[in-house]
Amino acid sequence: MFRDRFHQAVHLPPRTLWAILGSAVLALAGLPAAGQTTNPVASAPVYVPNLAHANQPLKNGLLAWDAELKSVNATNGQAFANFDFSFTNVSADPVVILGARGSCSCTTVKLPTATPWLIPTGGIGHFDATINLAGKAGLLYKAVIISTDQGVKNLMLTVNIAPAPPPTAMTEAERAQGVAAAKVDRQAVFKGDCVSCHAKNVQGKYGPQLFAITCAICHEANPRATMVPDLHNLKDPTSEEFWRTWITSGKAGTLMPAFASSQGGPLTDFQIGSLASYLNQRFPSHTPPTAK
Repeated sequence: MFRDRFHQAVHLPPRTLWAILGSAVLALAGLPAAGQTTNPVASAPVYVPNLAHANQPLKNGLLAWDAELKSVNATNGQAFANFDFSFTNVSADPVVILGARGSCSCTTVKLPTATPWLIPTGGIGHFDATINLAGKAGLLYKAVIISTDQGVKNLMLTVNIAPAPPPTAMTEAERAQGVAAAKVDRQAVFKGDCVSCHAKNVQGKYGPQLFAITCAICHEANPRATMVPDLHNLKDPTSEEFWRTWITSGKAGTLMPAFASSQGGPLTDFQIGSLASYLNQRFPSHTPPTAK
């Protein structure tokens, strides 16, 4: 019987045969055949935020934060300070996070998802904030700014950076050994054991902080070595260019090394510029420039 029906189907007109095969494929896929209709599936409603209040301060009672001010302690030389925040939507309506940013370029915020980020009623959210501590000291005050369709919220961050411990005073034997090495090679202060005092932790340091690390250790030492000039009582006229030249290239025949990285020192041109500017302000010239 099957063979007879097959032969009948084979002798059907091609258009009819293709229609039968098409109906079978649609049936297997669960789709309606041509000419049939089905009830459309209702799509989920899309929440459209109202941005009328987006630029106003976020009202209380919408998002409950685990804290609106967070503080951490950091050590001198620490690269970053990290924070994490969590919140809950305690309002009767969804809240949409439109964006998040730090109060300055050194503060970054990382949301767990792309924006707009819809937080349903009762929904919980988390995000991280990071402060770059390079070149910073003391007590820092920063902020994270959260923008929502219901308003803007500022969350405060503080970082207390502990000062670097004072360097251990050199013994007379160590000082004599260092002077002897510098007489042979004035760049010796950036090599071997001397690196820990003269070239370590300079990355990301500028101006006064850089002076304390690279200059004061010799020029402000107590007692100061007799061959090290007293910057408070220089007899030569000074200027920003004067300081830049000495820091960059040092002085041949003395113990003053070249601090420029291009000459074997630890400092970049930008660091040298910041240091020269600071020295020019802290140690103004007491001798009038010589007449040309």
